[in-house]
Amino acid sequence: MKCIFCSIVEKEREAAYVYEDKDFIAIMDKYPINIGHTLVLPKRHYSTLLDMPLNEISKLFVLTAHLAKAVVRSVNSDGFSIGQNNGEAANQLIPHVHVHIVPRHINDMTKWASRRFVTFEQLILVAEQIKNRLVVEEINNKPVI
Repeated sequence: MKCIFCSIVEKEREAAYVYEDKDFIAIMDKYPINIGHTLVLPKRHYSTLLDMPLNEISKLFVLTAHLAKAVVRSVNSDGFSIGQNNGEAANQLIPHVHVHIVPRHINDMTKWASRRFVTFEQLILVAEQIKNRLVVEEINNKPVI
């Protein structure tokens, strides 16, 4: 079955378009968390952010920041959340990279998922694992920001 977002990019499915250029589109989320919930996505199909070239990721997030200003002002929200899920375990429902811009209001009932308590030692251990992975990636000549 064809990717829903690819069908929207190719104008085979309808969408409420907010923005379009040669590389990206922004559309309204069909099932918004709040009014103004906007999705920003590359026209080229990438399943997750890990599949995208770094220069395209940077363009995606610069565009997201630009569009967020317009979203916040348009719906008069008190703030906004940015969401970007990768893979089924992260609740990515459509396997095509997309960023959520969700307008937020002081009285919103919908907040982030529950947080958990971890020890400082656990934080240090995971931080070291990430740092070690960065070193391995640099040694293998993979670009690291």
